Amino acid sequence: MTDPRAPRSKGAEFEEDRVASVGVGPHPEPWPDDPRLDPALLEEGDRRNVIDRYRYWSVEAITSDLDARRFDYHVAVENFKHDLNIGTVVRNANAFLAKRVHIVGARRWNRRGAMCTDRYVHIEHHESVEAFARSIALESLEIVGVDLLPGSVPIERAKLPRACVLVFGQEGEGISEAMRARCSLLCSIAQFGSTRSINAGVASGIAMHWWLAQHGGV
Repeated sequence: MTDPRAPRSKGAEFEEDRVASVGVGPHPEPWPDDPRLDPALLEEGDRRNVIDRYRYWSVEAITSDLDARRFDYHVAVENFKHDLNIGTVVRNANAFLAKRVHIVGARRWNRRGAMCTDRYVHIEHHESVEAFARSIALESLEIVGVDLLPGSVPIERAKLPRACVLVFGQEGEGISEAMRARCSLLCSIAQFGSTRSINAGVASGIAMHWWLAQHGGV
């Protein structure tokens, strides 16, 4: 057990100060009469990773507000080997307001990289590529693979469908053969350095932002 009288490290003190400086403290009374607000947050303060507009709002209220503004595209990532980039993909999907995130393969994934944004993102799990493809077909979405593959079109020159799902493969292996066979379009992201590829988390952010640029989101 740690001795409470022992001096704390500078790192621990810095972390406490950093957390305390994020967000807002308890709301002054009387509290606003607003059903979107969470009484616990009003009482204790709101240190979450949310924009100022959503301070003190409940998770349900934030999600409902985002639902009214989500864009038409979805995002999918394959997770057959527990890819650690999925958290970043989910965080990007929140930032760029994708309608839904599909995780294909293993149900479990590391949520740490999502920085709690998975609370506000609709996430759907599919055990296999086949199950994913059946679900996507019901919504009439085109599957667009984003990977450095032979025959892929540079995303900078591609016309991305409005109603589509952007698919990203696993680190190292990329999009699986089964998924490639179901893609109506394959896109690549231009690179200029020595690395063979960029990870799925980075690629997802670039691709989502490019979809928004083409369809009026930015």
